[in-house]
Amino acid sequence: MHLDALAAARRHEHRFDDGNPLAERNTRRAMWLTVSMMLVEIIGGWWFNSMAVLADGWHMSSHALALGLSVFAYRCARRYAQDPRFAFGTWKIEILAGYTSAIALLGVAALMAVQSLQRLWLPAPIHYTEAIAIAVVGLGVNLLCAWWLHDSPGHAHHAHGHDHAQHGHGHGHDHHHGHAHTHDLNLRSAYVHVLADAATSVLAIVALLGGKLLGLTWLDPVMGLVGAVLVTVWAVGLLRDSGRILLDAQMDAPVVAEVREVIEQGRWPARLADLHVWQVGRGKYAVSASVVTSDATLDADSVRQALAIHEELVHVTVEIHRSQ
Repeated sequence: MHLDALAAARRHEHRFDDGNPLAERNTRRAMWLTVSMMLVEIIGGWWFNSMAVLADGWHMSSHALALGLSVFAYRCARRYAQDPRFAFGTWKIEILAGYTSAIALLGVAALMAVQSLQRLWLPAPIHYTEAIAIAVVGLGVNLLCAWWLHDSPGHAHHAHGHDHAQHGHGHGHDHHHGHAHTHDLNLRSAYVHVLADAATSVLAIVALLGGKLLGLTWLDPVMGLVGAVLVTVWAVGLLRDSGRILLDAQMDAPVVAEVREVIEQGRWPARLADLHVWQVGRGKYAVSASVVTSDATLDADSVRQALAIHEELVHVTVEIHRSQ
């Protein structure tokens, strides 16, 4: 009976993430609006013989695909949330989607750069009035999508603090600290795609106005190159953050120092022989610690209770080794 209760507790413990339904809904709305605007730009660019608008429409199609990937990741994570095959839940499906979207962003940046260089080499006539009108509508759509995604939970950092003295740490003083929880990186990838599209729309409008009013036809491809660099910077940042989580390269996270402090500066003589900390949900971490101590009364439950002050630690495994 005791083993059954322990197994049930473990199953409950592994439900690290209840999903992000509002973010999923807003991402789906942004996807359908982006698809609609993509069709307008592709049809409008073909109808008005505007390569600039047509190219922006195909560029937007990649963002529509990325938003669809984000929605797919949310649905998969929710569908398999209770699947026992996922030892630490399905949250990393969303991280994988964010990583894949970042790769897609790099492809978009490369395509923008190639098209801009081609246009510098072989300028094409542009129907400025129609192109500007469509670009302005596209910018409005992008800003609306960005507002939806930015307003969703999981986008902003949230700090929290702990009072160690209240939990019996015995430090003799209140020890308050805070650190940032991780973004919903799947939501962030969708948001970055929308921002990238908005940025390219702004650059396109500036270039089109410069070409129409001042005859600066070279502005269009130059702004395309600027946009490609901007998108590349965003993509690399997203790749770095999502890649660190997928590779469990987070032993420099603030929570690791907090775990070390609780164990090695607690009310017992102890040191860490081995420590592994990895992220298993939004702001949720698992810990595996090997503790060496000369205190015969110290056991694994005592260490887990001391670490319980950090609510972000949702799965803690402790080994105790006695020193001579």
